[in-house]
Amino acid sequence: MKNLRWFDKFLFLLNSLFAVALLFTYLLPYIPPDTFALLAVMSLTVPLLIIINAIFLIYWILRLKKQLLLPLAVLLLGFNHVTSIYEFSAPEEEEVLNGGLSILSYNIRQFNQFKWSEDKSIPEKVTSFIAEEDPDILGMQEYYVGELDVALGFPHKFIKQKKSSAEFGLAVFSKFPIINSGSLDFDTSSNNNAIFADIVVKTDTIRIINVHLQSFTIKPNMDKIQKEESKRVFLGMGQTFVKQQEQLEKVLGLYHESPYRTVILGDFNNTAYSYIYRKVRSEGFNDAYKEEGNGFGRTFDFKFFPLRIDYIFPEESIETLSFETYDVPYSDHFPVKASLKL
Repeated sequence: MKNLRWFDKFLFLLNSLFAVALLFTYLLPYIPPDTFALLAVMSLTVPLLIIINAIFLIYWILRLKKQLLLPLAVLLLGFNHVTSIYEFSAPEEEEVLNGGLSILSYNIRQFNQFKWSEDKSIPEKVTSFIAEEDPDILGMQEYYVGELDVALGFPHKFIKQKKSSAEFGLAVFSKFPIINSGSLDFDTSSNNNAIFADIVVKTDTIRIINVHLQSFTIKPNMDKIQKEESKRVFLGMGQTFVKQQEQLEKVLGLYHESPYRTVILGDFNNTAYSYIYRKVRSEGFNDAYKEEGNGFGRTFDFKFFPLRIDYIFPEESIETLSFETYDVPYSDHFPVKASLKL
């Protein structure tokens, strides 16, 4: 420190604060939100903290200063967190891409029924996108029940609205027979739920669980988090995480009761640095993006840093052959697709 200029000393102090903050967030996946709800909110800051520490690392490298060891050590300790933002995988061979069971998950934001976008052709564009990708199984969240064109390529389907009067809900479309299906309503939410479909794939049967966990009443937008309302925002976010914890326990019940191997997919409204994510992984599920993804895993349109809240979780006995995230502007979410070997 003695050989540092005053400006570098100040930067190293800042670096130390951000490094400690990032280290602390590594503990958050092990703390249930219902024990300390506000702590869970900090998991949303992990991508930003990783990026800041990476910038400090680059700065110290360029300056040829030993202070680079601090951000380097912190980033290496959280390597799994780092690769949840950006994954390095080799390009898949053509025969791998064309093999396996393809599953696509997409929160479609009601096909723009509430005019969040000025593009009136979004339903047609989504239908064309699905037809072009041609998945074997399609799971949709916020599916508007009036848009049936997207289902034309699928002879089997299960659609469930949260309420009988609701216009949107969850859907599973399949090229293979659905022999059993059901839904799970969350008492703590008026708009979120989960469904399952048992699907016979050739000589095997799998259970697909399509999930839409508790949404944020206020989206995580920096413009909203202003001084005069920050307390209300963070309190609301904390309660959202508590509700998600309760909902996930019910979702995992569908898995525990299943006689078949299971794939859980959908919009979890939470990051890979959360208790929710770790809980799913600890039950014996892989993250298809972590297995075979490549590049940024962003699935939500958040302009400040990459935010990944949509997942495909196959059981560990199911091999992930490939994974892709699509940067298409038809929703505030981006679709994800995995090819699986049963």
